[in-house]
Amino acid sequence: MKYFAVLLPMKDADKSREFRPQHLAYLEDKRNNGQVAANGKFADGSGGLVIYRAESFGACEALVKKDPYIAEGARKYEIFEWEAVWADNAQ
Repeated sequence: MKYFAVLLPMKDADKSREFRPQHLAYLEDKRNNGQVAANGKFADGSGGLVIYRAESFGACEALVKKDPYIAEGARKYEIFEWEAVWADNAQ
């Protein structure tokens, strides 16, 4: 399993407010099934970051495209394969 850091820069603030509950529910579901390791918004309001777990870039992108923020045009996305190094007490 690989990790992918997905940046979600703001595209449409109104849509982001409108679809936030669906976005958060989607991420909670993906956390519960092990496909999201972490997520959170940037304090300056410019967007957020999701750490996905997936077999490949394509599998990660398929998950990202199902996020209501992406599907509804609220956010853009950038995906980076991430070779994570974890602290001993982080997992």
